[in-house]
Amino acid sequence: MSAEAISPWGAIGRALSFRLGAEGVGRLGTKHLVAGFACTWLVGIGRWWDDPRAGLLQHLGLGSVIYVFVLAALLWLVIWPLAPGVVSYRAVLTFVSLTSPPAILYAIPVERFFSLATAGRINLWFLAVVATWRVALLLRFLASVPGVGIVKGVIAALLPLTAIVTALTVLNLHRVVFSIMGGIADADRTAHDAAYGVLVMLTLLSTTLLPVLLVGYVAGVVHSWLRRKAARHGQ
Repeated sequence: MSAEAISPWGAIGRALSFRLGAEGVGRLGTKHLVAGFACTWLVGIGRWWDDPRAGLLQHLGLGSVIYVFVLAALLWLVIWPLAPGVVSYRAVLTFVSLTSPPAILYAIPVERFFSLATAGRINLWFLAVVATWRVALLLRFLASVPGVGIVKGVIAALLPLTAIVTALTVLNLHRVVFSIMGGIADADRTAHDAAYGVLVMLTLLSTTLLPVLLVGYVAGVVHSWLRRKAARHGQ
């Protein structure tokens, strides 16, 4: 069965079960991309519907859609120097959007059934499951790109993610970090505050790893260039 013949739901199932690599994603059509956008939009609405501190774009689900475009652009820009012309921006965008459904776990209003402390721990588990699953999917996708491989795929996956967290920290999220480190009044607490605490840890980890990943990425680009050059001379 060709990739184009796969239904949108079939493509989502294959993507989420690690059975859709870069070559397969590149053959998917417009209907698959539209299905991915629909999932991203619905998941975005569900993720923030019960958070009183979320902004308008988040409540409308548009924040998640915008994020997909930005993340796909960063990933494509990172991939291109490693394997020029091998994978298109559209293919990366399709893949990122198809992997959005796991975030529907965030829509479960656990704070309505459990205490604030318990709901916070459950939300942390949701965060861990969704983040681990989607990062693993991204690693599998990038490792399947011809000319990239496992080591470069890991670097290419983690570099934009750490860059995003670091950039958001510099631009805005430092306020959240300071609020948590300084303590949050009981009246201002929500079931999502535990996840914000994890954000502090991720921020510190991202800012530490970013320089190391940048060095590894530059080395990977040089290695890929030398391999392409040697292949051309060997023809």
